Amino acid sequence: METLVSRGIIESYFAKLNSCLELDAAIVGGGPSGIVAAYYLAKAGRKVALLDRKLSPGGGMWGGAMMFNDIVVQEEAMPIVRELGLSYRQYREGTYIIDSVHATAGLLFKATQAGATIFNCYSVEDVVYKQGRVGGVVVNWTPVLREGLHVDPLTLISKTVLDATGHDCEIARTVARKNGVRLKTPTGGVAGEMSMDAAEGERTTIDNTKEIYPGLFVSGMAANGVSGSFRMGPIFGGMLMSGKKVAELMLKAIEAQ
Repeated sequence: METLVSRGIIESYFAKLNSCLELDAAIVGGGPSGIVAAYYLAKAGRKVALLDRKLSPGGGMWGGAMMFNDIVVQEEAMPIVRELGLSYRQYREGTYIIDSVHATAGLLFKATQAGATIFNCYSVEDVVYKQGRVGGVVVNWTPVLREGLHVDPLTLISKTVLDATGHDCEIARTVARKNGVRLKTPTGGVAGEMSMDAAEGERTTIDNTKEIYPGLFVSGMAANGVSGSFRMGPIFGGMLMSGKKVAELMLKAIEAQ
């Protein structure tokens, strides 16, 4: 039995990894915008892998606000909530409360059910960069990087890459720093996140969701971080809408290739 269990996991995992060496979309960061993007891309029939450095993908959504595990979603994002089958209750007119653990688990379930593959404990340490375009991601085990071990990575080739790494905008920073290029941002680089303005932050999260360099897209807090806009705290409607918008933009880019 012990050998059967081990062989089953090894054979299944490596078949899964092998099937993701060439992708339509590589999503870096498993917060709400990244998961929603994965859902809509997979639903459209695209080959999608989401890579998250943590054991449990979901970003900051699990903890709600200060570990009070509820979140707020505004009316504009509720069509996405209803499509994904999440439970909610109305709080005030135009605002709804959702249990954050239920919401995060629900998003992950729906994305994988739609066909997205999720790899946890993966860190993206670089991108594949060819002929002035981002064309994939360079991955390693998170514990390898945390321990500072000199272990070479693997690569996943992808038609599009999404930076959904949140406040740190890690992929955008890497592309600008290592290749000396200008991003489609006010400064040409990562402008940096401003302090909190929840209403403005929600609006600009969606406005700033875009392709910032050929093949490289941003969503969620990474979108506001690269463009120098506001943070917004534990209201998540903008994150959900950003994920849907970026999926639509990426689908157009994939179809154009």
